[in-house]
Amino acid sequence: MKSRRDAALPVSLEASYENCRKLNKRYGTTYYWSTSLLPRVKRHHVHALYGLCRYADDIVDDLGPVPLAVRERALAEFGEAFFAGMAAGRSDHPVLKAVVHTIRAFDIDPDCVRRFLRSMTMDLSVETYETFDHLLDYMDGSAAVIGEMMVPILEPLEDAAFGHARDLGIAFQLSNFWRDVGEDLDRRRVYVPQEDIRKFGAESALAQRRVTPEWVELMKFEIERTRAYYASADLGIPMLPPVGARCIAGARHLYSGILERIEAAEYDVFSARVRVPTWQKLAVAARLARPGVART
Repeated sequence: MKSRRDAALPVSLEASYENCRKLNKRYGTTYYWSTSLLPRVKRHHVHALYGLCRYADDIVDDLGPVPLAVRERALAEFGEAFFAGMAAGRSDHPVLKAVVHTIRAFDIDPDCVRRFLRSMTMDLSVETYETFDHLLDYMDGSAAVIGEMMVPILEPLEDAAFGHARDLGIAFQLSNFWRDVGEDLDRRRVYVPQEDIRKFGAESALAQRRVTPEWVELMKFEIERTRAYYASADLGIPMLPPVGARCIAGARHLYSGILERIEAAEYDVFSARVRVPTWQKLAVAARLARPGVART
């Protein structure tokens, strides 16, 4: 991640988009290979949205052993830089230059970024979520809003695609939550709703990081809930132009594969992080690149 001093150095628009592409390729390979199905004229705009998310996430989780106040201020400065760029019509930030350009080019509501930053700020202090509704409030800014920002870029054929795009963003993040339980515990965060943990009697399994019958039933419940969001998202894919539909179908296929990997690991999300292998990502991208293929 760039330092605050580096962030002040001017960059070209092309260099900024390239910075976002590199962030996407390095940290979000599933998303990256899915975007390869988009036409070049739109691909870099999706990379810009990823760059926005990744840069903010790095401030929250990857600044190293710095005080909470430093993270809070860095995230606030990032938000201020974005809105200053929007007001000026341009930015010299190495990532935000591309982000501002994309937001303005597709007339994306800047309030989407405000909601996103609100959720990122929650990650600095909120460690648990009591109910699924509380988690949904967080995911409005951390996941659903990403779907909202993607809609103008993909140019759906029907307005109803908007709600399904939100649900796809939620499905993606829920998949990541269940995969990353162990890593999140290391950060003293638990995204599994507390009421669900109590309902299945999985408190000791989580505390001891052990796969117990209670933990298995809890994960089955959460995975089934996640698949309901994927089912809603599937209804929106045919509402997209063919090229966009192939891109989203690819991302949907690969992200939902995380759930299958968790099941194959017998719900052990503590010992190792389950992964969809790169060869499978490339195979899905190649298959969906064929004209007329846009199904999940």
